[in-house]
Amino acid sequence: MSRPIDIRRARLADAEFIGRIYDEGIADGNATFASGSHPAEERVAWLTKRPENAPVFCAWDGDTALGWSALAPFSHRPWYAGVAEYTVYVARGARGMNIGSQLLADLVATAPAFGYWKLVGMILSDNDAGLRLAHRHGFGTVGTHQAHATLNGQWRDVTLVERHLVVDPSGHSG
Repeated sequence: MSRPIDIRRARLADAEFIGRIYDEGIADGNATFASGSHPAEERVAWLTKRPENAPVFCAWDGDTALGWSALAPFSHRPWYAGVAEYTVYVARGARGMNIGSQLLADLVATAPAFGYWKLVGMILSDNDAGLRLAHRHGFGTVGTHQAHATLNGQWRDVTLVERHLVVDPSGHSG
């Protein structure tokens, strides 16, 4: 099922919603190595200190928060300035409704306006939904960081995905 949603730049008033959705992903144990809760105050601080080229977006259906996404610089090194890591989180109650797909499509379309020519993702290797989402949107698997970090006392692998937005991997303009 797919329905059109409103995707807009996050506002400070969205902090509670962003934290709640993030905490759902943490609780599910398959989305991030992060732990703890992320109350509105913490997310306000997080939103406030993000640079202009690290936007956060929110997905809404009327007054219902459905998910959020973000871009962040891949590295502080200047030669990687055009590479961003992407993040997509969907509210539990909105999963399976194509919300993640719409959020990722929006990031792919929006990223060049922030100076990015390539997007990368680091997805827990057993996060089948996250990997399917990336592959549906043209991301290729680069490889796997094995035993990258621990989550709940267990070593977890991370699959790296990437998508070139401006050039193909052989360096030809796209």
